[in-house]
Amino acid sequence: MNRKEEYKRVVKFSSAAIILLIEVGLYWALWQFYLNNIIEIEVRFWRRGIWLLAAMYGALLFFFLQTYGGLKIGYLKRGNIIYSHMLSLFIANTIGYLILALVDKKFHSPVSFILLTTVDAVLVCIWVFLFQWIYSNFFPPRRLLVVYGVRPVFSIMEKIGARDDKYIIGGVMSINAGIDDIMKKAEEYEGIVVGDIPSHERNLILKKCYDSSIRVYMIPKISDILVRTSINLNLFDTPILLSRNEGLQIDQMVVKRIIDIVVSIIGIIITLPLFLIFATAIYLTDRGPVFYKQVRLTLNGKLFEIYKFRTMRVDAEKDGIARLAGEEDDRITGVGKILRATRFDELPQLFNIIKGEMSLVGPRPERPEIAKEYMKELPEFSMRLKMKAGLTGYAQVHGKYNTTPYDKLKLDLHYIRNYSIWMDLILIVLTPKVLFMKESTEGVGEGEINANGKTK
Repeated sequence: MNRKEEYKRVVKFSSAAIILLIEVGLYWALWQFYLNNIIEIEVRFWRRGIWLLAAMYGALLFFFLQTYGGLKIGYLKRGNIIYSHMLSLFIANTIGYLILALVDKKFHSPVSFILLTTVDAVLVCIWVFLFQWIYSNFFPPRRLLVVYGVRPVFSIMEKIGARDDKYIIGGVMSINAGIDDIMKKAEEYEGIVVGDIPSHERNLILKKCYDSSIRVYMIPKISDILVRTSINLNLFDTPILLSRNEGLQIDQMVVKRIIDIVVSIIGIIITLPLFLIFATAIYLTDRGPVFYKQVRLTLNGKLFEIYKFRTMRVDAEKDGIARLAGEEDDRITGVGKILRATRFDELPQLFNIIKGEMSLVGPRPERPEIAKEYMKELPEFSMRLKMKAGLTGYAQVHGKYNTTPYDKLKLDLHYIRNYSIWMDLILIVLTPKVLFMKESTEGVGEGEINANGKTK
């Protein structure tokens, strides 16, 4: 192992500690030298009170930074770190302003918090560029060897190549070259990417890489996710893995349903002004209907009509062919482009959730026609239907609109097999981050009708 690797965690921890201490220190100074002097004398804080406020602010900020990835130096791209960090600061500073209003029982001018956020933004940009530079100099990109089988690996190579700050594809070998030749070649690289190759050969490579201390990046199969999410039983002196396939337990279903109803009702009340604005804009565009209904799949393959704000022309599918929206789709209206970019077109699905047809979190509801096309090449795609369809979900947060069906299935299976109420809450918190990330709403390629690459 490269001796520098031992210091990677130290660099990451130090960078996170420095920026977090600075931001909490600025918040403490704001209260110590300004806010504590403008509020009523009866509610002013003493030294310990201000320290407590700063500690609460730090804990809140740390939670959002950890959730959104605002501290992931060396892991995310600079732009993503800055965006995630600023989103966390915006939420924390907004809550900080509301705390001030609650303490003094009135709303003060938000100028001080706007200035705090502005100063934070400047410091964050300096911090990200400085520590990303330090990280990239200490830990340059890894040169990787890609091993592939029958299934092509162009997609994963393109994705890895897009992160040239972390990885460099140095070589490509077919599994047909033989295990011995592959392992000999792997010694020239800093890691090996194992694609979708036969299980026997893959297991041999994994064992040999373990013996030789070679880092392995493995593209999991569907069966790998099922095995990895099984439960380890220690009833005997032989390890046994239990794969429970029953779905949610009754207590999980009850709590999930309660959260769905409560959050949906609150969401409708809060976003009611947006409903009125969007409805007016859509109607004035072409005098067509405001809402759009479409048949989708949910739990156990049940069909239901999903509600959305209409983002396309009324005759968008007059040819009768079901297709996903393309990147430069002329069927999308001007208002529709804005709604799709922000995913606000899906707000009416809150009514589907109240009706029990959908959940707040779950696999994306696919159209029956498109799902049928996917299952011709990927019969396992129906595994997603073991969970009720969701407004947001693991695949929606960590994938893209045009993520391949195979990868969508693996993401959804990870969610279904690892389900917990806590995971649902984290995914709900993560959803605002992806709303304004362009790559999360990218359409399929020109001429393609689904994410499988099928063309007209």
